Amino acid sequence: MGHGHGHSAENDRRRLSIALGVTLVTAVVGAGGAALAGSLALLADLGHLLTDAAALAAALVASVLAARPGTPRRTYGFGRVEVLVAGVNALALVVVVAWVAVEGVRRLVEPAEVPGMPLLVVGVLGLIGNAVSLVVLAGGDRANMNMRGAMLHVLGDALGSVGVVVAAVVLLATGWPYADTVASLAIVALILPRAVGLLREVGHVLLEGAPRGIDVAEVRTALCAVPGVADIHDLHVWAINDRSPSVSAHLVVDPVVARPGCGDGSVLDRAADVLRERFGLAHSTLQVEHHAHSHHEDHCR
Repeated sequence: MGHGHGHSAENDRRRLSIALGVTLVTAVVGAGGAALAGSLALLADLGHLLTDAAALAAALVASVLAARPGTPRRTYGFGRVEVLVAGVNALALVVVVAWVAVEGVRRLVEPAEVPGMPLLVVGVLGLIGNAVSLVVLAGGDRANMNMRGAMLHVLGDALGSVGVVVAAVVLLATGWPYADTVASLAIVALILPRAVGLLREVGHVLLEGAPRGIDVAEVRTALCAVPGVADIHDLHVWAINDRSPSVSAHLVVDPVVARPGCGDGSVLDRAADVLRERFGLAHSTLQVEHHAHSHHEDHCR
């Protein structure tokens, strides 16, 4: 069954390509400014930009792979590549902000002299580039974990550029030597929780956790309420990626009440309708059986 993601995926790839080009140009400008000014905030911003470029490139490749159909060896296709890339991107961002935090603490003890004007110019140019990338990516699929991971990187850079501009203004106005360092630590405080949150979400998907917004207990109750269903076991709700929830279950039916086979009014079709209409679980695999059959199975724990 098609779910209409083709056009959305094509738009996402186009947006990722544009954002990657803008990020690479911004990174070149940032590298020159960091070398000229010796600014930690600019180095932090450059680190974000370089990881952004890698993240956007990886997200683009993952989007292409996710569109490939399944094979006899990979029956689910490559949809989970997007989840893996989102996890790698979030982990890379955690590493970058950890390095910036350590260097920032060191500079609080030994402040470095940073010229304000180069800091301001590069910060403004970086902010313009990041703003363009954010606008481009903002129109993509918000339900796509891969796109959210890419946007998180670019958002980190945009916040970094704001911090650079603020630090430059403070340096030019007051000469306070800690402005650059404080700005870099503020960037760390803003980005780290978001990166860790994305890592937790990735781990949840990889551990076959139930998708957000779906209460498995409610799913069980709804299936048990289907006329003819006497019991349910081996109920599993998971997702290949954050846009493809699936469910499987064994329905123990009452042979007196349940209508055999499939079609309108059957236990199988009623249960599938409940899953689709109430929980958005369009992909369901349901086994209908009698009580005696369950004793011959090796149940999942």
